[in-house]
Amino acid sequence: MFSGIIEAVGTVVGLTSAPRQRASAAAAHRLDVDLMGLAEGLRIGASVAIDGVCLTLAELCGRVGAFDVVPETWQRTTLQRRRIGDQVNLERALRLGDRLDGHFVQGHVEGVGIVERVERSAGEWKLWVHAPAELLPAIVPKGSIALDGTSLTVVDVLESRFCVALVPITLERTVLGRRGPGDELNIETDILARLVLRRLESLSSAAAADGVLLEKLREGGFV
Repeated sequence: MFSGIIEAVGTVVGLTSAPRQRASAAAAHRLDVDLMGLAEGLRIGASVAIDGVCLTLAELCGRVGAFDVVPETWQRTTLQRRRIGDQVNLERALRLGDRLDGHFVQGHVEGVGIVERVERSAGEWKLWVHAPAELLPAIVPKGSIALDGTSLTVVDVLESRFCVALVPITLERTVLGRRGPGDELNIETDILARLVLRRLESLSSAAAADGVLLEKLREGGFV
């Protein structure tokens, strides 16, 4: 579990598309990242969010961490677009008792959005992002959302797009300030919104099933 408060910006230093001779043969890709100061104290098996994608540290050599990426994660996220030299948002997993300054982020990216436009004004940038249709029900004004792992507040939602505001500290400490029209972003909607939607869907399905049963009882003359 993460908070969406980016701790550092790292750099991709290696990419391997074919599996190596190792126990984790199910991983089709390996990503090597310069973790900067975050490498200190990390142990093999630790969880690190890279551009919002929760990955497990497989190897550590100095500041460079190696992460295996399974095909499902590779295909569903922007990691497949990363190249050597690209910068990525980094966050270590929360520890029990940590202050939660952002919101609960699982690191389970649901889809990829595309930056449509950037509105710049004094002290603030606004990103308008086109989102996959299946994610829109969980994206609401004033609700939380994680873009490339960064905890943000949704400003507005219009049809197939939504807007978030980026304050100077976010622009300075994350990769979002480098994003422009056409760039892709990993999206994870708020887990609380997803749980509410799931519950409503279950209640709706149950109500529909009850309606069908009642109709059949009426047809049989039981009610």
